Amino acid sequence: MLTNHYHRKSAVRSAAARSGVTMVEMALTSGLLFFFFFAALEFCRVSMIRHSVENALYEGARKGIVPGAKASDVQSAARTILGRIGISGATIDVSPSNIQNSTPEVSVRIRLPLDKGLFAPAVFFVGNSLDRTLVMQREGVR
Repeated sequence: MLTNHYHRKSAVRSAAARSGVTMVEMALTSGLLFFFFFAALEFCRVSMIRHSVENALYEGARKGIVPGAKASDVQSAARTILGRIGISGATIDVSPSNIQNSTPEVSVRIRLPLDKGLFAPAVFFVGNSLDRTLVMQREGVR
């Protein structure tokens, strides 16, 4: 009878000890788990920003290649696309700044510091920026 009581008491102590070990393991690994989660989130956000910048370039350039287009139309179209994902700190340059009917091509350049477009502090992308340019031939110009 004594051995059975001792065995139950030992099992209770063993379960409590295992619970403590599990808590320590969770404390040690949860930091790493959160690091990888937020790193993945940050890389996904940069990918989304990159694709949105390229889409803004394309849509802006399309506005600029039609007859009667102005540089302000190009910038407005690009800012609209970027604004949909919450980007407001981009520099949008249109060349030439005064689009004439005889202008053969329109160039759109978007520069964006990556620190401005991320949700979390930019750990991996500090000091980096996107710099994309697209050149399109104008319609109706020979």
